[in-house]
Amino acid sequence: MIASLRGTVSALTQVSAVIDVAGVGYFVNITPNTSRILVAGNQVQLFTAMIVREDAMTLFAFADFEEQELFELLRSVTGVGPKSALGILGEMTPAQIRNAVAIENDSAFKAVSGIGPKTAKLITVTLAGKLKGVTISTTSSTSRHESEAVVTALTGLGWSERQATEAVQSAGQELDGAAGRDALLKLALSKLSSNKKVGA
Repeated sequence: MIASLRGTVSALTQVSAVIDVAGVGYFVNITPNTSRILVAGNQVQLFTAMIVREDAMTLFAFADFEEQELFELLRSVTGVGPKSALGILGEMTPAQIRNAVAIENDSAFKAVSGIGPKTAKLITVTLAGKLKGVTISTTSSTSRHESEAVVTALTGLGWSERQATEAVQSAGQELDGAAGRDALLKLALSKLSSNKKVGA
């Protein structure tokens, strides 16, 4: 199993590259994001996943270990093959993937070319609880630390992680980062209480 490559970028396209390692060129499939940070002629280290089949051995390469790890997790979902997993990573950042799974937003995956409604739903269901560190999408002025602290506080009060995350996201966007943790918690609680009343 080839887990990483360190060598010179000898050829590069938006979706593939050839990495020269001690005179041996390894053809790797990459995402456009990885392609943008590679430069032909430069030294590079990439994390890889090798898929072995009866008719071929294929290498998929990533700029960092987090992307490689997410690639393997996505492949564990029924209906998601290597090319589909690479396609998701090509259109979504690791943070967006983690966030979509955390709040069960299968629509984010349906927006990826080649991913249907059934597969999108399977991704959120299969990966729930498998992704470390929930990413909270708020405005840039609201720190991730504050957001995660509020989510922890809300789950401690009995709300599910999904409900807490959605409420914190909504509150953070509404406040536009203009207030601190207490205001974020107060507004998130208000939203959760309102939703509970609506559903009652």
